[in-house]
Amino acid sequence: MGKIVSPNPVKLVIGLIFKDEEFLKKAEGILRRHFGSTDYASPVIPFSYTDYYREEFGVGLKRKFLCFTKLVPSERLAAIKVLTNKIETKLSQKNSRKINIDPGYLTMAKLVLASTKDYSHRIYLDKGIFAEVTLVYQKNSFQPREWTYPDYRTPEYIRIFLEIRKLYAQQINQYNLRGCI
Repeated sequence: MGKIVSPNPVKLVIGLIFKDEEFLKKAEGILRRHFGSTDYASPVIPFSYTDYYREEFGVGLKRKFLCFTKLVPSERLAAIKVLTNKIETKLSQKNSRKINIDPGYLTMAKLVLASTKDYSHRIYLDKGIFAEVTLVYQKNSFQPREWTYPDYRTPEYIRIFLEIRKLYAQQINQYNLRGCI
């Protein structure tokens, strides 16, 4: 029988899809109030990998990733997704979202994303939220799964997640050193 141990805290990663940077700034401010300071912000990237958001947002969408200095327990992912959905609703106008906020977390081994949609490869967490392992770290890089979204397969996104993984490695080493003292 294996010994039960508490997992290390994880690196919160928030993906934002938006058209108007005004709503990006508003969302970033709200997220910082909830999760503290950021230690990583990707450049703004054109988002043209799917037409899924076209009817709601229009064309000319952009993507940005944020990470937060403070590590979080992985079991908070469902509550975080519920919160980000509330933020989307708060920033909506005329029953139309102005920003899509997708939380997930990164560990040394994987990138996990939260979703409100069930599917064969997703595991139910809590509060109507599911999780999927979107990327796994193998062969010195992140590798997609058969269900990984097209944008998360791109070299540009993989580079971003490798940068975030380096930050997380430094943080988790410090966290584990403090735990041994």
